[in-house]
Amino acid sequence: MAKYFDVHPDNPQARSIRQVADIVRADGLIAYPTDSCFALGCRMGNKDGLDRIREIRHLDDRHHFTLMCRDFAQLGQFVQINNAAFRLVKSATPGPYTFILPATKEVPRRLLHPKKKTVGARIPDHVVAQALLAEMGEPLVSSTLLLPGQDEPMTMGWEIKEALDHAVDAVVDSGEGGVEPTTVVDLSGGEPEILRVGAGDPSRFA
Repeated sequence: MAKYFDVHPDNPQARSIRQVADIVRADGLIAYPTDSCFALGCRMGNKDGLDRIREIRHLDDRHHFTLMCRDFAQLGQFVQINNAAFRLVKSATPGPYTFILPATKEVPRRLLHPKKKTVGARIPDHVVAQALLAEMGEPLVSSTLLLPGQDEPMTMGWEIKEALDHAVDAVVDSGEGGVEPTTVVDLSGGEPEILRVGAGDPSRFA
């Protein structure tokens, strides 16, 4: 059964955040809120966690996992950013954007796109997600919590707990989540390419 954490959206309780971080450190899988919608998250080295995300969402090996990073300094440890990409990413973060970028050697191979050796990276503009990332001191490997056959992500923590009680180890609830996933921008080639239009305004990359 998943543990359920009801945390304050503006002042998340430090004790709850610590307990959630401990679950992640012990190779648990969590559902947590972001500035776009709820996400599934686990520790970067947690192979079982990745397999569980793939199983829950019915994903193939071409799916881009996202490294949810606390800030730009942390993001820079895990992706390679040239000057042009640096300016674009810097201007749009924190916010509801995911950037596809070449990964550094710090990123486990199993997280990379098999052919392109790229990974998704983003910095959320969300108090609870940021508190959790600060407590963790490392990125959360994440994927939008969109279940197979559903058109929109679930927005209520209790609903997620009910649906995934035996599939995840914890659900973090801080109020109703959004239904729009991030806007995904591929910066691994020459020009920015919008792969998915979501919560973030894509026009800034036109």
